[in-house]
Amino acid sequence: MALLLKGAHVVDPRASVDEVCDVLVRDGRVVACGTNLELPEKLVVKDLSGKYLLPGMADVHVHFRDPGLEHKEDILSGMRAAAKGGYTAVAPMANTKPAIDSGSMISYELEKAAWEPGRTRVCPVGACTMGLKGEVLAEMGDMVAAGAVAFSDDGHGIQNGGMMRRVMDYAKMFNKPVMSHCQMEDIVGHGVVNEGAASTRLGLAGWPAAGEETQIERDIELARLTGCHLHIQHLTTARAVEIVARAKEEGVPVTCEVTPHHLFLCEDDIDARTYDTNLKMNPPLRTHDDMMALRDALCEGLIDMVSTDHAPHAAHEKALEFNLAPFGTTGLETALGLLMTHLVLPGKMSWQRLVQVTSIAPRELIGLEQASISEGGLADYTVVDPDVCWDVRVDDFASKGKNSAFIGQKLTGRATDVYTAGYASLEDGVVTF
Repeated sequence: MALLLKGAHVVDPRASVDEVCDVLVRDGRVVACGTNLELPEKLVVKDLSGKYLLPGMADVHVHFRDPGLEHKEDILSGMRAAAKGGYTAVAPMANTKPAIDSGSMISYELEKAAWEPGRTRVCPVGACTMGLKGEVLAEMGDMVAAGAVAFSDDGHGIQNGGMMRRVMDYAKMFNKPVMSHCQMEDIVGHGVVNEGAASTRLGLAGWPAAGEETQIERDIELARLTGCHLHIQHLTTARAVEIVARAKEEGVPVTCEVTPHHLFLCEDDIDARTYDTNLKMNPPLRTHDDMMALRDALCEGLIDMVSTDHAPHAAHEKALEFNLAPFGTTGLETALGLLMTHLVLPGKMSWQRLVQVTSIAPRELIGLEQASISEGGLADYTVVDPDVCWDVRVDDFASKGKNSAFIGQKLTGRATDVYTAGYASLEDGVVTF
């Protein structure tokens, strides 16, 4: 099939493109970019005037709950939520029940995802340890052979430094990154909100930033020792940014991510009158100063990418008391709108930087082919309408999880169309599969 994407403002830093032009696609690849193109007779034309065409967004940190917890999310509903949010590829974490800790479990995910052109790409992340218990090494080689793109015990920090070193040694052999959920449980204890003013005001157990920062420092030293690519998941504090930036300067192979909820919410947003459990995160929302430091670090290039940590839960689970409710918020369907509203449209982040943190860097981390708007390039694209204003509503989610921390907010900018391998997974705001 030949497809002409016509009249969009095309932005692709890798191809040095930032202009209004047409893109001709055939068989999942770009045939030509420009104006006055020579067109085939059989052609599907999509007019994208007034919109932006970007290399397809990828999220390297999502939770699809499948197998075992499909009442929260399954692989298909997660793929649909990703398409609705503008994503062409996602990397689900391994903390399912049972955990994704063997090659057969990786194969299960890929078979259930059943990728074909016009569907979200699923790139499975394997567990570091069996059952995510931090005790016995998972079947890492078996998982790589089956298609694992990285390793993580996300949901838990690997507490034993010797085990973390062994994980890194093995991951290094397979040239795969280790994604680290940095949480020292003996420091964090039973914390549920940021320790300090928030925990005092709310009367809830505090979660000190040191519980995160201590493991970041430990894991960076292990990355220095082993040479393994370490990726710090969902960092939340200004000091964490400084630690990672210093390690990069010293040549340690480390990257990091930040979530939209840590960029655009802080501990002050937790209201003592409502105790909204959609604002219960792991790690927790930090101070206003931390939030602003994260925004600056993302725009300045100190933080490598944005990942949503999409964490769907059933309504009855989030309806529990704050102490008992599970951690997490959904994120796939709101991330782009939040970045547009708070950073891109106000001029704090360029469109080129948006592409870098939502497409280029995530794809590089997991070894996924870069989407490109140049001849021969992979036709995975996200189309954004920068002018559309919309409300975050429960009844508008494709995800099974309705537990968004941003319900009720008014956002500007949204994905209208998404293409994988040149076929639409989202068309005029409607998921096609």
